Amino acid sequence: MSSADVEREALAAVDRYLVALNARNTEAIRDAFNFPHARIGARGTLVRYETPADYRFENFLNTVSADGWDHTKWDRTQVVFASQGKAHVAVDFTRYRKDGSAIGKYFSLYVVTNKDGHWGIQFGSGNGG
Repeated sequence: MSSADVEREALAAVDRYLVALNARNTEAIRDAFNFPHARIGARGTLVRYETPADYRFENFLNTVSADGWDHTKWDRTQVVFASQGKAHVAVDFTRYRKDGSAIGKYFSLYVVTNKDGHWGIQFGSGNGG
């Protein structure tokens, strides 16, 4: 697989995740991940989901509902490292309320992997919750 192919697959996985998140579709979010899946949030807390069944959208919603989160948009997605079977994708994004007002701008770094032919986000670290 070429470097361009790896980048394309990694960015597609990140985009699948955002579409699923905004649709509040737990199954589609799980499909955008590879497992075990882990995340380090803004407070340095590590959360790990061993299996797809361990991930619940409600966990994310609980972290953003106080701000009135409705949807998120990518401001920038960029592959900053790619090798066979793995890519690191930097994302800048904005969270919005239903009325279109911005809650805030955030940054994450996703490690996207190819496990058994499935490209998915396996690890994330950021300041967005």
